[in-house]
Amino acid sequence: MTGKNFAATGQLLGTVVAVQANFYRVQLEQEDGEQGSRGAEEKLDLNPSLLLCTRRTRLKKIGQQVMVGDRVVVEEPDWAGRRGAIAEVLPRQSELDRPAIANVNQILLVFAVADPPLEPYQLSRFLIKAESTDLDVLLCLNKSDLISPPEQQQVSDRLLGWGYEPIFISVKDGINTEQAARYLSNKITVIAGPSGVGKSSLINTLIDSAKLRVGEVSGKLARGRHTTRHIELFELPKGGLLADTPGFNQPDMDCIPEELIHYFPEARKRLAVASCRFSDCLHRDEPECAVRGDWERYEHYLEFLDAAIAHQTQLHEQADPESTMKLKSKSKGKGQSQYEPKLESKKYRRISRKTQLQDLQELYRDEE
Repeated sequence: MTGKNFAATGQLLGTVVAVQANFYRVQLEQEDGEQGSRGAEEKLDLNPSLLLCTRRTRLKKIGQQVMVGDRVVVEEPDWAGRRGAIAEVLPRQSELDRPAIANVNQILLVFAVADPPLEPYQLSRFLIKAESTDLDVLLCLNKSDLISPPEQQQVSDRLLGWGYEPIFISVKDGINTEQAARYLSNKITVIAGPSGVGKSSLINTLIDSAKLRVGEVSGKLARGRHTTRHIELFELPKGGLLADTPGFNQPDMDCIPEELIHYFPEARKRLAVASCRFSDCLHRDEPECAVRGDWERYEHYLEFLDAAIAHQTQLHEQADPESTMKLKSKSKGKGQSQYEPKLESKKYRRISRKTQLQDLQELYRDEE
């Protein structure tokens, strides 16, 4: 149905921009300036573009989750109280689990080139996580005013070798922020990156009404303090929505090991012109491998591969309680994953006196 069909039935279309407890903030869609229901004048006076909505019980019964970014059908709007009820969730074009957002078009990764310093391994980890979503990836490097033009060129050349063309910005000095904003127009974008790199400051620059808390970089660890507490979509002045997500310093490597190599653009380039001898090649020690070689992030790939294999093994252990091996805990970043025999649970546990007494009583009743 079109938007006018919904309006004719007293229903409205909207996008969920925030979830708080059991309530959903819905940004209503407008078509050609029409409000599409009775009491239009009252609505224009109140300007209720946002409604606080609940979820219909029938959606809960069928297990229909409502996520930030969902396009929904709202019915029975209460314009005076600015409330409504979500009656239907429209099909999603995309879906992320961490963070839980629907209908995202692209991911904006924000890193700082200084204060805190740019860490290639951490940047690579975020890029791999972003690539695993199959969404477009846009990379912005903030605080470019703190490094010289030759240093910028050096960083740019290095990242071009990775397969990315970064945008150097400075929120403080207003450098290239308008250029970055053009890439966000009429799209739903998730902004991500480590704490302290200026994500909240960038959002406040792009959207005056956001007014997010901004934290300072910790002097002891040279890391930012986490300031964002929940997921929220903010409307961009020139169209589009921008999602601020709770910061995380180390995204999980929960991808399938065999798929990991395809999240490296430089490796995809190699595989486009050659193929490995084995179809299940993990690109470590296999002969006639088309990927293994002298590209910069190959060491990153090997470390991420160990993490992905460990994660998959853990999932198999949870799915198969009868497994006789378990992953041995180890210090972060030290050596490859190791496994050790798993003791049979409760095999050597002494039977309690209470259990023994219950068994005797049951045996006695059986004898009688």
